[in-house]
Amino acid sequence: MNKPLVGVRILDLTHMLAGPYAGMILADLGAETIKVEPLAGEGTRQLLATDPENSLNGMGAYYLTLNRNKKSVAVDLKSESGMAVFSRLVEASDIVLSNFAAEVPQRLGLDFETLSHVNPRIITCTVTGYGSEGPGANRPAFDQVAQASGGGMSITGPDWEYPVRAGIPIGDLGGGMFGVMGVLAALYERERSGLGQHIDIAMVDCQISMLNYMATMHGLSGKDPYPIGNAHFVHVPYDTFRCADGVIVIAVITDNFWQHLKVVVDCPEFDNTLYDTQPGRWKDRALINGWLNDALERQSCAYWLEKLEKQRIPCSAVNSISQALSDPQVLHRNMVVELRHPDGGSTRGPGNPIKLSRTKEESFSPAPLLGANTDSVMSDLLGLTATEIEALKAQGAIG
Repeated sequence: MNKPLVGVRILDLTHMLAGPYAGMILADLGAETIKVEPLAGEGTRQLLATDPENSLNGMGAYYLTLNRNKKSVAVDLKSESGMAVFSRLVEASDIVLSNFAAEVPQRLGLDFETLSHVNPRIITCTVTGYGSEGPGANRPAFDQVAQASGGGMSITGPDWEYPVRAGIPIGDLGGGMFGVMGVLAALYERERSGLGQHIDIAMVDCQISMLNYMATMHGLSGKDPYPIGNAHFVHVPYDTFRCADGVIVIAVITDNFWQHLKVVVDCPEFDNTLYDTQPGRWKDRALINGWLNDALERQSCAYWLEKLEKQRIPCSAVNSISQALSDPQVLHRNMVVELRHPDGGSTRGPGNPIKLSRTKEESFSPAPLLGANTDSVMSDLLGLTATEIEALKAQGAIG
């Protein structure tokens, strides 16, 4: 296998979205990712599983996507014998990834302090709503709660009265992405120290980080940014604009782009020297956007996009998901891949956005059936005999 994380072994205890997404990215990059599930299966297995439009052979879109390239081992972590099996897995692994509530890992003996006694090189990573310590650590949080708590919803939408969450679950996905960064950083540091460590990812921390310069603007001005829909608080015109058959985005972020836009759009009102620089355009932004909308509505999206792209003006159609997934550039970069079910059949889903020049293999094995790899992991990794495996099953430790 020609993937960068070959030789890294992860025990994936995650559920729902944030944690599984982190595990999916690491698995796509070649880490042997063993999903350790309860005997009844991880809860996400049930999401959309019976939805005729959004499932494949009884496996819903969530599980089908988020658990590709992973193995499944069913272990009862609440039993003594199950925890003994898990401890042996920890001895042979590099990373334990989880997204339980803040107090759960310590209660179950899955925290870094406990596991580091089993394997001093182990790296643990938790993705929670508010982190593992602090006055609000035990507050429950899912995606939209993180978006609201982290401030992003307050600047999304048309105005103060109607805050809007991001269309994609950026609260969950942000936690997963930063979890991957933390794991890779800890793996690199372990090459120097020989020791593992704990990575504490809070979804709300990630949302605060992604406020970026807007948080700094607040620090400088003392003012809260306000929601302005699809417009920009500096650049003009920078917004969505309606054409005869749809909506496009135009992003004029330099004065040079403005001059190029004047070549594309024949609008006499634009020939005003005050608009040649950003302050003048900002002052009359409502007028400029109105004039531009009036002009663009006379022709199709394709007509305007061709002319705008010829002038190198940043622009795009506001694509539906089906349009985005059929874009020739997206397809060229293998960002739409086959997702197979282990019992047969397949659908399409998103590929891996991390493209490397040398260790560049991209392959996607099916999301596993519950406990599909229990026997092989117990025998190949832990060296258990068939008799010992059956005894553990009889005890209800594994399944």
